[in-house]
Amino acid sequence: MRPLPRQRLLNAALATAFGTAFSLCSVSALAQATGQQQRAGDSTLPAITVNADTEESATGRVNGYLAKRSTAGSKTDTPIVETPQSISVITADRMDAIGATNVKDALGYTPGVSIAPFGADSRYDWISIRGFDGYAPGFYLDGLPLRNNGTWGLWKTENYGSERIEVLRGPTSVLYGMASPGGVVNIASKLPTAEPVREIQLQYGNDARRQVAGDFSGALDSEGKVLYRITGVLRDAQLPGGNSRDDRTYIAPSITWKPSSDTTFTLLAQYQKNRAGSYTRIRPAAGSLTPTRIGTYIPEDLNAGDPNFDHFNQDQKMIGYQLEHRFNDTFTVRQKLRYGKLEVDYRALQSPNFVPMDPANALSTENYRYLNRGVFGSQESTSSVTMDNQLQADLRSGDWRHKVLVGLDYQRTRIDQYTYSSGFGAPLLDIYAPVYGGTIDIPQPYVNGVSRLAQTGIYLQDQIKWGDRWSLTIGGRYDTAQSTNYSRLDGSTQRISEHKFTKRAGLVYLAPNGLAPYLSYSESFAPIGALDPATRTPFKPESGRQYEAGIRYQPPGGKSLYSAAIFDLRRKNYITYDATFMPKQTGEISVRGLELEATTELMPRLNLTASYAYTPRAIVTASSRAEEIGKQAMSVPRNRLSVWADYRFSNGLKVGAGVRFNGSTRGDAEVVAPAKVPSYTLLDAMIGYDIDRWTLALNLRNLTNKTYVANCAYGYCYLGTQRTAVATATYRW
Repeated sequence: MRPLPRQRLLNAALATAFGTAFSLCSVSALAQATGQQQRAGDSTLPAITVNADTEESATGRVNGYLAKRSTAGSKTDTPIVETPQSISVITADRMDAIGATNVKDALGYTPGVSIAPFGADSRYDWISIRGFDGYAPGFYLDGLPLRNNGTWGLWKTENYGSERIEVLRGPTSVLYGMASPGGVVNIASKLPTAEPVREIQLQYGNDARRQVAGDFSGALDSEGKVLYRITGVLRDAQLPGGNSRDDRTYIAPSITWKPSSDTTFTLLAQYQKNRAGSYTRIRPAAGSLTPTRIGTYIPEDLNAGDPNFDHFNQDQKMIGYQLEHRFNDTFTVRQKLRYGKLEVDYRALQSPNFVPMDPANALSTENYRYLNRGVFGSQESTSSVTMDNQLQADLRSGDWRHKVLVGLDYQRTRIDQYTYSSGFGAPLLDIYAPVYGGTIDIPQPYVNGVSRLAQTGIYLQDQIKWGDRWSLTIGGRYDTAQSTNYSRLDGSTQRISEHKFTKRAGLVYLAPNGLAPYLSYSESFAPIGALDPATRTPFKPESGRQYEAGIRYQPPGGKSLYSAAIFDLRRKNYITYDATFMPKQTGEISVRGLELEATTELMPRLNLTASYAYTPRAIVTASSRAEEIGKQAMSVPRNRLSVWADYRFSNGLKVGAGVRFNGSTRGDAEVVAPAKVPSYTLLDAMIGYDIDRWTLALNLRNLTNKTYVANCAYGYCYLGTQRTAVATATYRW
């Protein structure tokens, strides 16, 4: 790909930086709706006290859009400006403002994140970060992994139960063990609060969406030592096109016990039940990206699956605890533990292809009228135990301060999987007069067995501060991983043991005027869990490494945070397949880019967030197939830009608007050439009104209902999400 001329790049970067610097802010009006307390027996509303810049902890609620602290980049309560790696925090208020109903929507204005690598997809929150899959090996919930093994039994999260979503970009294995080189997503749950929370929320939207949710928290005793919270969602909806359910039941109770000011113990649980169809917008490239040979396109609203056959049913349960005890001013211990159980029953018709009904006549309309669809299904049962133990020592000697973290984490996952797939077995589908139902043949499984993964990691980190200006973070970690795969198909058992040491270092200078330049190096690893068929020895873990340089600007006493980062990221030792389909550990991908992000308050009640990602290089640099070298493994546009702004008038009216631009690509592996996947621009909007205890809002995403191709891969293309409209009414007391 030809790089942009230097002046064009400079102008684009300066324009973006100036535009974001001129306009970003965090909000206080939303805090006014939640900061009220009413004394018992009072007949009038009490006075409201608001501090929009208050942040109780690095995991708790933020009033507005700007989080200044996070644990995602260090596992300790650390200011973001002192974290030597790119990190973004999407607060609950920001999720509400942009109308985000899932993780993908929430990350739509985050630099370096693609929220539509597979277009519209009701099944999962597929994302990619800096050109690498961000959904495998899984998101994190409260710092503990929601581990999956790349199959279809993937954990789901609920935005209404989340206080914030954090994205740490780049390799993160020193903190989190096995991880994608692109970064990790951590979701912080709503936890009990001493301040009462009483909220009921109603939603109504297109696709027959009807949802009721509630959030309640407060103290159970007069001394405030026992706190509770219960959050729940009940949704009755349909998938686009109708005839398929999209229902959810979610409840998350938790209780916190504080026997003293030094000890906190929180017990938390979660249950989620999803009953839905399977909605994707996959199409053959000819008929979606480009016209067929006779100049036709597949109808945009066609359901290429079968609502009578497709379903995606999921049940997941979690229970765990978080314990923190402070011995003295020096030593603090923390322990987190969670047990989870996940059941998935999924089946669908997919991978549609035209069937030539008149092969003797290449231009016959009948050759581009009927689709054949493959039959796919998977039943999976996953159980997992995850634990993280930490000892923190805060030491000081003269101008030197050390925050030393010693940790040991452990995870064990068991997956029982029965999966089948066939390219045939379903009736042909007439794209102009679709008829669903009929006999569908279920093939024999190609996977029927149990896989187990156990990983133990020991890590050490030291955050060193010299005076008030210099901050150095160094860390190292040693992991061991054991995987066992048992197949019921042939009775075989495969056992593999792997180990890996990873390291990380970063330096930050904290200038008095709020500037904070930094440099960092970080690594990642991921067990492969397979044997080399040529040597019968285990493949080495694949690895990642990143060099990053950046600068943040946080004006003292303000409500703004600006950041810029350049990075050089490599994924190494991944498996590629030669011409005989033999696996070889020769793969390497190189990604380089620039990212800009800003969150600020231009003037009172005017908020704006913006991001820009320039990625001139995201290519395969080594492979056992020469034709892959120099091409993109996952599609990454050279330019991606997003801006969101909202304003709250003094009379309670509020309006917001956003734009999301995604540049053109050649799709995954660039196999749809010569046609490019065109760029697209989407508009979002919000209008609302705050009155007394009510908050009303109407959110529209993809305002113009633009039809666009989100991505293409291997002869297929994925259409993006159509317009969604959701009206929300929230009552707090």
